Amino acid sequence: MAPAPWEIVPRHETLFVLVTGASSGIGLGIGQRLISEYLATRSLSAHLVLIPTARNVKKSNETVYALRQHAKEVALTSTTLRARAGPSYDPRQTTRRIHILSVQLDLCNFLTVQQAADQLVNGTLSGPPNEGGADDDADFFEPLVDVHIPRLDSVILNAGIGGWTGIDWPKVVHNILTRGIVQATTWPTFKAATPGYLINPLPAKKNADQRDAKVPVPQSRPQPQPRVGEVFCANVFGHYLFVHAVTPLLWRDSDPLPPGRIIWESSIEPVWDSLSLDDFQGIKTDAAYESSKRVTDLLALTSSLPAAWPFVSSWLKPDKKANPTAAAATNPPKVYVVHPGVVQTTMFPLNAFLFFWYRVVLYLSRFLGSPWHPITAYKGACAPVWLALQEQGALDAVGAERIKYGSSTTWAGEDRVKMSEVEGWGWDGRVADPNVAVSKDRDTRLLGKTTGRKHGATELSEGKRAEFEALGVACWRKMDELRKEWEVRIQKSTSN
Repeated sequence: MAPAPWEIVPRHETLFVLVTGASSGIGLGIGQRLISEYLATRSLSAHLVLIPTARNVKKSNETVYALRQHAKEVALTSTTLRARAGPSYDPRQTTRRIHILSVQLDLCNFLTVQQAADQLVNGTLSGPPNEGGADDDADFFEPLVDVHIPRLDSVILNAGIGGWTGIDWPKVVHNILTRGIVQATTWPTFKAATPGYLINPLPAKKNADQRDAKVPVPQSRPQPQPRVGEVFCANVFGHYLFVHAVTPLLWRDSDPLPPGRIIWESSIEPVWDSLSLDDFQGIKTDAAYESSKRVTDLLALTSSLPAAWPFVSSWLKPDKKANPTAAAATNPPKVYVVHPGVVQTTMFPLNAFLFFWYRVVLYLSRFLGSPWHPITAYKGACAPVWLALQEQGALDAVGAERIKYGSSTTWAGEDRVKMSEVEGWGWDGRVADPNVAVSKDRDTRLLGKTTGRKHGATELSEGKRAEFEALGVACWRKMDELRKEWEVRIQKSTSN
C-alpha cells in the first residue's frame, strides 16, 4: 500500500484537525477558513488533513465536495499564494496538500459516537470520488483510500442544536425597549423553546443509523429506559463521550509536537443564571441551549484547576488495555473554549421573511458599535480557527486555557479574536486590582474590555470566582459520573 501523502513530509509540517457538525453553518465556515488561513500562513510544502464530521454518508460527501471546491477556489485566485510561490506557482500542487476525509457522527446516537471514534483510532478513512466524476478534480486532489490517521492536533467541538421553536414577540419588544437593539440581539431572551426533550441515545442496533424520536418530559410515569436531555446531549455530553474515545490521538510522548487541543465551541449568550445543578441536563428549562453552553464554559475554564484534575484526568486518560502506547504518553491534551459571536444560521428557525429582517437587525447592531456580530459563518469561524493554528508557546504565554475567546468584528466587518468576559470568571479568572477596574477602562477600540460589555456586568470578586470554581468542579464530577454510567450501557448494548 502506498504511503499517505503526509507521511513523506516532516511531522511538524502536517496538521490534523477534526471539526464536528461541519456540514453547514459555522462548522462549514470553520473548515473553509481553516483551509484559507493554513494555505496563506504555513510552509508551501505543509499538508493539512481536515476531518469534518456529519450525520450520514450523503452529508459527509457533500461536505467534502464543498470544502474541496473552496480549496480549489483559494488556490486558483489567491494573490498571496502566487506571490509566495513565484512564477512557478501551480495551484494543483497547492490543493494536493489539502486532504479532506469525513466521518459519520451523530452525537445523540452513542453507537455512532463509538463507531466514529473506533474508526479514527483503530481503522482507516477514505475520501469520496471526484464529484460527478469530474476529471479535472483528479489533478487538484489526490485520491485517498484506507489511510490511517496518526494523531489529531485539534478537535473543534462545534456541532450542536438550539432547541428553539421560534420568537416570543412580546419579549422582543421588551428586550429592545429596556436594553436597546445591540444588547437585545447579543444576549436575547426572546428565543422561544419548549422545555427540554429527552431522547434515547442507544436505539436498537438494527436502526443504529437513526436516533430514537425525542419525547417530552414525563409528568408522572417513569421512562422505560434511560434517556438524556436532547440539547445537553447534542451540545455537551455527546462531545464528552467522543473526546474520551479519541484521546489516544490527542496525547503526545516526548517528541517536539505540541499537545493536542480540545476546542469547545460555546456561545456568548450564557450567564450566571443559565445553569441550575438541579436541572443539569436542561430538561425543565426553556433555555436548554444556554444551560448547555454554560456547562461548556465551566468545564473548559476550570479544566486546569487542581480540584477538577481527578475528573479531567479520568476523562482524558486513554484506556490502558485498549491502547497501552497512548496510555503511556506523558503530555496530555489541553482544553480551550471559544465562541463565534452572533452568527445567523438556520439553527434559529425563521421563515424567509423573518430571516431577511433578522439579518438586517444584526447588521444594524454591528453598525451601532457591537463587536460581537460577525453574522456570517466564515467570520464567526475566526476564533476557533485562530486557536487551532496559533503557536503553542504563544497560547501558553497568555494562559489561553483560562480565557474564553470570541470572534468579533469592527463596524466595517474586519474580524478579530477578542477576549470575552464570563460571569463569575471575568476575562481570565483573576480578580483585578480595584485601582485598575474594568469600569475605569477608557479603551473604546475593538479589543478594549469595555467595548461590547454586557450591561450590568460587575467586577469579578474573590467570592464569585470561588463559586464559579466550585460549580466547575461539580460539573466535572457530574459529567464523569454520567460518562461512566453510559459507557456501561453502551458496552451492554454492543455486546447484545
